[in-house]
Amino acid sequence: MKGNLIVGQSGGPTAAINATLSGVIRGAKKAKADGYIEKIYGMRNGIEGFLEDRLIDLDSAFADIKDLSLLEATPSAALGSCRKKLPAPVLGDATYEKIFELFKKYDIRYFFYIGGNDSMDTVAKLSVYAKLVNYEIRAIGVPKTIDNDLAATDHTPGFGSAAKFIATTISEILCDTAVYQIPAVTIVEIMGRDAGWLTTAAALPSLNGAGVDYIYLPEAPFSVDSFIEDVKKALARHPNVVIAVSEGIRDKDGNYISASGKKDNFGHVQLTGAGKALEGIVKEKIGCKVRSIEISLLQRCASHIASLTDITESVQTGESAVRFALRGSTGTMICIKRYETENYEVYFEALDVLSIANAVKSVPEEYMNEEKNGVTQACIDYLAPLVLGELPVTYKNGIPEHFTFD
Repeated sequence: MKGNLIVGQSGGPTAAINATLSGVIRGAKKAKADGYIEKIYGMRNGIEGFLEDRLIDLDSAFADIKDLSLLEATPSAALGSCRKKLPAPVLGDATYEKIFELFKKYDIRYFFYIGGNDSMDTVAKLSVYAKLVNYEIRAIGVPKTIDNDLAATDHTPGFGSAAKFIATTISEILCDTAVYQIPAVTIVEIMGRDAGWLTTAAALPSLNGAGVDYIYLPEAPFSVDSFIEDVKKALARHPNVVIAVSEGIRDKDGNYISASGKKDNFGHVQLTGAGKALEGIVKEKIGCKVRSIEISLLQRCASHIASLTDITESVQTGESAVRFALRGSTGTMICIKRYETENYEVYFEALDVLSIANAVKSVPEEYMNEEKNGVTQACIDYLAPLVLGELPVTYKNGIPEHFTFD
């Protein structure tokens, strides 16, 4: 099928989402050379910007293919992002009529959306509506999320780099806190509302001989009483205790430890800080020196310490998306699959996005220890290959150089 291609980015930024964009552009340029694609467009600020007819000519923007290498080393979302949720796909809906009017205006036959769960929801809905109006288009979801919570894929682009940053930061915190003999507790809060994948990365420093005392994930009910007992046991072993917690830890009734009572546009409960909440509990129950550290946004876009494995696979994911679309795939998401071999190796599949959108991949039971306050060797073995390798960083005036659109 001949026509034009459009790609957009959605949801939270990462250190790898631009590498995935680069992969789509690389694949599109090859398809253009082969005569399948004529123009390569980018959406400014995702589907929200597309509805406002804000497009950019990506073929011209990357006339020099070397700029794609700089894009791959640039954090965040170069095209801009959005968090727009589409309504249910029904005939006559004004939003869909506008989207498909623009598809026809620009002869869009290939649609790629790079994002997480909510972005896959967008791809799924557009695919359904395209069938309702009999508009031929190949709509592909291209995964992105540091949370690693997308179903069907072994892991998601962006997760490896965020995990590498977390492991490095935890390692440095362990060095920092080890200098005093004064009893102290340091609680590190890591992103992860419903899935604790990022927090499991706090176990990786143990590969180099040092590790946190405990890791608490949202997949297991959190007990304040058990937590206090754990802290007391750790303080009896050594004076400096370091604990990693997911922002989404919750009690046995499913109540977030740090729930604010407010919700965002997608209906997600807004959280106010699990680390700070636990800091207050330790101060009250134990009375020792205690501090909490919220890594927050820093873990999302730390491209200066990106995983080479992650960036390489992100580019390959984007390229694979174009290849599958050219073969006729639509209404699918590109999934990374791991070969069951001794050496780490992956391949790519395109799977039904309707079965993936809005599902959450949790940390499995076998990755958590019996006490649910740490992770197993199987979890560390899963994580270890994803953080390997370092991306060459280009510096300008002493700081990393990044790509920006004019």
